[in-house]
Amino acid sequence: MPTLIKIVTFATIMLIIAVSGCTTTDTDEPEPIPVIIENEDYVPERDNNEEQDIFTISTSAFENKGEIPSRYTCDGDNINPELILGILSEDAESLVLIVDDSDAPKGTFTHWIVWNIEPRSIIKENTIPGVQGLNDVKGTDYFGPCPLSGTHRYFFRIYALDTMLDLGSGSTRTALEQAMQEHIIAEGELMGTYSRE
Repeated sequence: MPTLIKIVTFATIMLIIAVSGCTTTDTDEPEPIPVIIENEDYVPERDNNEEQDIFTISTSAFENKGEIPSRYTCDGDNINPELILGILSEDAESLVLIVDDSDAPKGTFTHWIVWNIEPRSIIKENTIPGVQGLNDVKGTDYFGPCPLSGTHRYFFRIYALDTMLDLGSGSTRTALEQAMQEHIIAEGELMGTYSRE
């Protein structure tokens, strides 16, 4: 009889161990979940950093995506509009301004490029705020919207750099873009439209 009790006791212990083993295996399966949660936490951090690299540009002359008054075009006084910048990083050492027409028949047409602009909140109307480069009419001054036909979009893009640029007056847009590489810390964009029809 004692032998039978030993056998039953032994069988019971083995059954408990087997059941415990199965339970442990089941609880091990959800372990990858914390890894997924960690990855999800990382994505918003990258999005927040991207948002910090953008600032606003506005003007008293027209609304963003609105019509540019003829005063600032080749049909008017052909002067640059006032540009009002949003909050800039304290690390900004200079600004670059590029004005172009993305709807020109032969591709993007450069109207104005200026660099080594002081990082202040306003670029005033009818001013030369920094060093000017060569535009696509082979001049250095601001050349306003002047589409041959249809309605074109004109972009006023400003880049905040962490340095001043050692680039001579009259340099090309290609040279400017090469010089500013690795130095852009933030940027902003304003778009206006114009039609001569």
